Amino acid sequence: MQGARRIAIIGAGPGGICAGVRLLEAGHRDFVILEKAAGVGGTWWHNRYPGAECDIKSHLYSFSFAPNPEWSRPYARQPEIKAYLEQCVERFGLEAHLRLNTEVSAARWDDADARWQLTVGDGEEIEAEIVISALGMFGAPVAPEIPGLDRFRGTIFHSACWDDTHDLTGEAVAVIGSAASAVQFVPEIAPLVGRLDLYQRSANWVLPKEDTPFSAERLAELRTDPAAVSALRDSIFSTVDPNLTFADLERRGAAEAAGLHNIEVVEVPEVRRKLTPNVPFGCKRPLASNLYYPTFNRPNVELIVEPIKEITEDAVVTAEGRSRPVDTIILATGFAATKFLGALDVVGRDGRHIDDAWADGAQAYLGITTSGFPNLFMLYGPNTNNGSIIYMIECQVDYVMQLLQLIDERELAWIDVKREVMDDYNARLQEDLDGVEVWQAGCSTYYRTPSGRIVTQWPNSMSEYRARTERPTLDVFETA
Repeated sequence: MQGARRIAIIGAGPGGICAGVRLLEAGHRDFVILEKAAGVGGTWWHNRYPGAECDIKSHLYSFSFAPNPEWSRPYARQPEIKAYLEQCVERFGLEAHLRLNTEVSAARWDDADARWQLTVGDGEEIEAEIVISALGMFGAPVAPEIPGLDRFRGTIFHSACWDDTHDLTGEAVAVIGSAASAVQFVPEIAPLVGRLDLYQRSANWVLPKEDTPFSAERLAELRTDPAAVSALRDSIFSTVDPNLTFADLERRGAAEAAGLHNIEVVEVPEVRRKLTPNVPFGCKRPLASNLYYPTFNRPNVELIVEPIKEITEDAVVTAEGRSRPVDTIILATGFAATKFLGALDVVGRDGRHIDDAWADGAQAYLGITTSGFPNLFMLYGPNTNNGSIIYMIECQVDYVMQLLQLIDERELAWIDVKREVMDDYNARLQEDLDGVEVWQAGCSTYYRTPSGRIVTQWPNSMSEYRARTERPTLDVFETA
């Protein structure tokens, strides 16, 4: 038994780091950050495939309390982002609160003692009065359900679990999936491999991006003038924030025109046609790359849109019966993005399991608290995905910190959002989601659960989310 801690944070990605920094600033010292990986960074520790980068400009995809004038380019790549998060841990003194290689498998609320019991590792238990879950959306990679996938004798791995030890040079490689990770790593590996077959289920909008590395002069300015860093961040925010609901038809049309212009670089008309989306921009997760489409002009790259029938010991077989031998299969098939805290074995008040509470899909008040699970706060929880998640996380952490202050001032054992409050909030939220036209266009995305409920997306601006989370009150909670 590790013993009792006041606060336990699950995850040492951006959410866990932000929470830890704010706790220290508020004078809290009795907390632990539990991280299953061997290092910090969350998705930026795990996702190290070639070309991995953020799709929000880095001066906004960074903490407001830790501006970084050293970003080498507008959209930083994974090594820079990971290094930045590691620097934040060191700069703000979080090392003493970290427990790496410590995976949380279960959390059970003890009604009698009003505290959480967390099961970690091989059965060790940690008690905590308060739990902050910083698991986010991208913790569990998804493998496609393709007959024969398990009998393939070559090398196979998911893009989120990139095999750094495997040399792709000269190999025949099949990439299954054509969304965010594939758009980034395919241009990186195409020059190395002997043949690359990209299996695309449906075409995505891939827009060009302004990503010229910062000049030495610009970097010097940013290093010496904090106001220039703030101004750049504000400029990015003012560009991104109004566009998050895709409601402006003129802007949406301009985005689609830019996407179509981006595809024009593809030389073969039939390939260009297959890469052209037939859904409105924003229906799926918008992507950006200057390198993806030129890759299809390479003689060793083939775009395949026929469905996969099966995988044999050494080949991928498509529905029309063609067998393409391959040495390595890379799965670019995303994550179980709708599970959130449901990825763990979580039991709340009166023995209620979170899988039962979320039978129709994950839901929470403001994406932070879910009824029946006291003193449990989520970062990057249900319906908080949009814009810069770092900005959204800061809103959530500020909200949680104010709640902790209220708990201490009132000497409360626990707080639990009222069910009727959460239900009313989510009913209005789903109405707002229904109002985002492009998300109703029938695209197959990670946004929805099998019930049809959108559980990942925030349907308004970041400014609106900030306004709603700015000043919490205890009247929406049951307390004891």
